[in-house]
Amino acid sequence: MMPGVMPPRHHALDLQPFIREVPDFPKPGILFRDIAPLLKSPEATTEALRQLGEVCESLQPDLIVGIESRGFIVGTPLAHARGLGFVPVRKPGKLPGAVIGIDYALEYGSDRLEIQADALAGGPKVLVVDDLLATGGTASATGALVQRAGGNLIGFAFLIELVGLGGRDALGDKVPCHALLAYS
Repeated sequence: MMPGVMPPRHHALDLQPFIREVPDFPKPGILFRDIAPLLKSPEATTEALRQLGEVCESLQPDLIVGIESRGFIVGTPLAHARGLGFVPVRKPGKLPGAVIGIDYALEYGSDRLEIQADALAGGPKVLVVDDLLATGGTASATGALVQRAGGNLIGFAFLIELVGLGGRDALGDKVPCHALLAYS
């Protein structure tokens, strides 16, 4: 078992067969890990949410923050199942009202993420959730944005980690990072 990969308490369903490999997407040389089959299966989705729920049980967040857009697909039902609130982190211009933003570097260029300015008022304990940890740039920026907005970042949780891309290193070791599945 890889460090930070959640061992399920009981293994009702192996999630691995529900991740499709798509070669040369979105460009040649990339092996894309597609979660669509997992999302299509109610049983696999339920199992993934159960396992992510174990992360919540361990860390005790007050809120789930999901990263646009697949973090919404995972984070919203997780928050609902755990009786927690959900806060979206979005690309620029997608949220109404006052926002707090952060610019961050990508492999080629830069991007920006935003959160509503009052979304983390009162310093809630926040778990950041997304479908995939690759290089860690977007997740790291989201963690910094959570803190800038007044949240107490207590961890990260992902469906998949692409270990060879070093994303976990980009997140640092100050808060736990969990992934349900890991690929080299």
